[in-house]
Amino acid sequence: MSASVLYDHPGPRARMRNRVLSVVFGLLLVAGLYGIYRAFDSTQQWTWEKWQPFFETVTVNGQTANFWTDYALPGLLATLEAAATAMLLALAFGLVFSVARLSEHRWIRVPAGVVVEFFRAVPVLLMIFFLSFGGFWVFGTLIPPFWSVVIGLTLYNGSVLAEAFRAGIRAVPRGQSEAAYSLGLTKGQVMRMILIPQAARSMLPVIVSQLVVVLKDTALGYIVSYPELMLEGSKGYAVFTNAVPTFMVLALIYIVINGLLTLVAHLLERRANRLGVTNPATKAATAATAATGLGGGGGGSGA
Repeated sequence: MSASVLYDHPGPRARMRNRVLSVVFGLLLVAGLYGIYRAFDSTQQWTWEKWQPFFETVTVNGQTANFWTDYALPGLLATLEAAATAMLLALAFGLVFSVARLSEHRWIRVPAGVVVEFFRAVPVLLMIFFLSFGGFWVFGTLIPPFWSVVIGLTLYNGSVLAEAFRAGIRAVPRGQSEAAYSLGLTKGQVMRMILIPQAARSMLPVIVSQLVVVLKDTALGYIVSYPELMLEGSKGYAVFTNAVPTFMVLALIYIVINGLLTLVAHLLERRANRLGVTNPATKAATAATAATGLGGGGGGSGA
């Protein structure tokens, strides 16, 4: 087996050292998990009374309550609603401001850069708090908690996505746009049909990671009493007095949702890689790039 340029295959001593380190760290991990289990067991976190609310309706102080229908599912729906709205708006915000930052006009490029850098620097929690409690002094009316959360998430994550799209657009080979211009396409058509589709495809992992951040950051809506999953779950454990099991279940819900989102992104990426370039304008630009390269080479030889 030949060694790669960036990776040398380990020898016998290195393989033995890797096996020993793997066993040691595996044992440490098992010991850590067992320690956590014993700590929870000593505080009776594994008893049926703590986990019963997740499997059946429970009567507490003479009133019946169900964790899923009364707390988790309404909070999950509110979380998904805010996250979906913020994702769409953040993608649109990112596309618009990435194109604006690449504008040849200074009066467009500079203000767009100021907006993006400002909202990237401000913490999301502070933006949500200001929109909800300070919006009255700026806009003359109270902003509902839903829109405080959505706008705050849109401004921050849209600014991050704008930088991701800008990096992806600049990573597209210059010959793509030059060949598209040679075919008679306008600047807007080149950006819309050539650059943005390729940038979105190449930056898909970054985009998905940021969308996962949007979903998780909806939990910051607690500061404005938005009834998202974490806030509603907190109401549940206050009723059932089972904080640790409740947070375990809520964490599992977030893991499942984010895992599904990542899986969908991987499927889309695999499908795009399998189909290849399907945009006719992109195909034409690629062909024109190749022809330009061949023509330039032939001209040099003839000279």
